[in-house]
Amino acid sequence: MTDRRPDRTPAEPSTQPLTHLDAAGHARMVDVTAKQPTVREATAAGFVRCSSAVVEMLRTGTAAKGDVLAVARVAGIAAAKRTAELLPLAHVIGVHGAVVDLEVHDDGVAVRATVRTADRTGVEMEALTAVSVAALAVVDMVKGTDRTTSIERVRLEAKAGGRSGTWHRPPDAP
Repeated sequence: MTDRRPDRTPAEPSTQPLTHLDAAGHARMVDVTAKQPTVREATAAGFVRCSSAVVEMLRTGTAAKGDVLAVARVAGIAAAKRTAELLPLAHVIGVHGAVVDLEVHDDGVAVRATVRTADRTGVEMEALTAVSVAALAVVDMVKGTDRTTSIERVRLEAKAGGRSGTWHRPPDAP
């Protein structure tokens, strides 16, 4: 996806006021009625840290509850489509594409989701929700083997489209 604006980084914070607050400081849903739909995309990532026993179980496909990665992938996609039900000020938007990838590493599972739309507002929250719920599904499926399994580093990696343009998390950002 291309954009005419330069990439923004965390070193360039927005000077925009908080749009979900009215003049009195009360929460409100932003009115996007006048905005024109544009193609937008967001990618988020996270990590599920788990024991070597769980990693082995995932690699061999021997989890008692079934195919952990397939269930997590579907859970993440379903979550992206239901974000507005979970976050009270999020807009109901058409999720036109959602990809959730899970990769087993020696210390856990990397989760990455990319969500696309052609709508009036972005899909950052949908991508973050997809990663979060996919990670929760992994935990749910393996908790009988490893109760210490944990979710780490859920964060936005990139976004494109809309008024604020394109942004990528710098490699050295926390």
